[in-house]
Amino acid sequence: MDGNQVSIVQEDILIVDDNPDNLRLLSKMLTKKGYHVRKALNGQMALTAAQAVVPDLVLLDIMMPEMDGYEVCTHLKADPKTAEIPVIFLSALSDAFDKVKAFAVGGADYVVKPFQLGEVLARVQNQLALRAAELEKKQLNSQLEERVKERTYQLQAANSELKREIGERKLLEKQLLRMALHDALTGLPNRVLFMERLVQALNCSKEVKGYQFAVLFLDCDRFKVINDSLGHPVGDELLIALARRLEKSLNPKNTLARLGGDEFAVLIVDIENIATATKSAELILQGLALPFQLKRYEVFINASIGIAVGNFNYEQPEHLLRDADTAMYRAKNLGKGQYQIFDPAMHDAALKVLQLENDLRRAVNQQEFIVYYQPIIALSSGRIFGFEALVRWRHPQQGLVSPALFIPAAEETGLINSIGKWVLQEACRQLRLWHQEQVTNYPLTMSVNLSVRQFAQPDLIEQIDQILTQTQLNPQYLKLEITESAIMENAKSAAVILQKLRERHIQLSIDDFGTGYSSLSYLHSFPVDNLKIDRSFVQRLDGKPENMGLISAIMSISQALGMNAIAEGIETREQLAQLRSLNCHFGQGYLFSKPLEATAARNLILSAPRW
Repeated sequence: MDGNQVSIVQEDILIVDDNPDNLRLLSKMLTKKGYHVRKALNGQMALTAAQAVVPDLVLLDIMMPEMDGYEVCTHLKADPKTAEIPVIFLSALSDAFDKVKAFAVGGADYVVKPFQLGEVLARVQNQLALRAAELEKKQLNSQLEERVKERTYQLQAANSELKREIGERKLLEKQLLRMALHDALTGLPNRVLFMERLVQALNCSKEVKGYQFAVLFLDCDRFKVINDSLGHPVGDELLIALARRLEKSLNPKNTLARLGGDEFAVLIVDIENIATATKSAELILQGLALPFQLKRYEVFINASIGIAVGNFNYEQPEHLLRDADTAMYRAKNLGKGQYQIFDPAMHDAALKVLQLENDLRRAVNQQEFIVYYQPIIALSSGRIFGFEALVRWRHPQQGLVSPALFIPAAEETGLINSIGKWVLQEACRQLRLWHQEQVTNYPLTMSVNLSVRQFAQPDLIEQIDQILTQTQLNPQYLKLEITESAIMENAKSAAVILQKLRERHIQLSIDDFGTGYSSLSYLHSFPVDNLKIDRSFVQRLDGKPENMGLISAIMSISQALGMNAIAEGIETREQLAQLRSLNCHFGQGYLFSKPLEATAARNLILSAPRW
């Protein structure tokens, strides 16, 4: 089906996405190509629109509030009226589990965000072409049956006509089959054809004793950087060149497929052992070590490869692809530009991460988090000067979950923003309450950590203003802690945010100082009030002068710039004595107190301890 035919037919496409920008971008592109486009911002609107006028195709986002894309697709496939509509999922979720789930609920295809418009258009055309071919087949068969009934006396002429029509239909089916089973950009087999051949290999492993094969899942490293900086046309040119180079690295009897975006898969058949697969992976990586000479640019790119060995133990082809994908992510996490072989522990770990993410989403909705408070001591007086607010997760089955386990997952999923906002509000509310109760005859301070993702939020200042207004807390008693990397990732926008915080008299602390960029220039450029000495430096203090070097240097920096130094992780009196000898201003750690719930922290304040 060519572009002119698409314009004449005016296929009706329903786009479902809770992001108006995505709706607008896709609608503009598809309308320009001659399609009739309808839009829905949520799942319920989509189901209503599909019932009103059955579309020819649905482009469906997964992550939507109230009703996600999986549920929408399930409803569509359950209704005979809409069951035959092809559904293409569009999602930022690139994990193999999400893709497998998408196909399990009836999805016809899957495009990973950020998507390329050319890829989306090609997949839309493929699915519409398949649908059109199916309708045409039904129509032709119906016509042929009617002709046989009405023109039995013209059997010879009808047979001649039938042969002609069958020939045309076969030619069309052959063309459409080519379109449906191959990637429009690279000409490689697509996911559908790859899965068919994977099924054949699985069947062979069950029929032939000792038969083994392997699946390689390949994902380009830094492709998004190239695509975003040089443009999508250059990205497409690179993908085509990459496909040609990969073909040269592989035996023709094996199957190389483009799964979508910058993801490729290789099916290596009839192998003796895992060494055959690893050798192929090594050849691929060696081939990618050379630069790509494009029309206007010389580009270097590498890849991470996951390997899964197929045998009769596998029942579903999707499981093989999933395991290879899991191994690929392990390769990425270990530094990229390498291959990793799947083992079952990887799958178990991936399931645990998925369960943790699901539990985290529930925890946010059901408010399972609690704030603990660790006292910060003024070392000159030995009295409590303030507290640091630390989030804890009270899991209904597992009890208190360590932040080291759930904070990285919260960062990865973006849930850290809502968690961090809640912690900030709760900490401000608690400090305001202590001020009202006058638990001390001087005002306590509260330190709250801001994650890198929180600090990058465009409405961060508005959130802080709203919380301060709601809690009625004097902002001069609030200290926000950020890491050096949060500032250096976008120094220009960071300068604006930090200046606005300074205008509100909110203090800024650099957390874990000395473990990140440690660029002294930014300390001059940005309004920083406190440097927090990382616990790894404090733990080296053992009473010996030779182990005080780094902390002495940090103290000199803080004194030269008029900043306060706060030592973290003080556990022994020897450490405390050495820090006092260096004139360190503040400290915190288990020597004074572990993090406490609000009631226990209040009791500690009232006991007026001195160290």
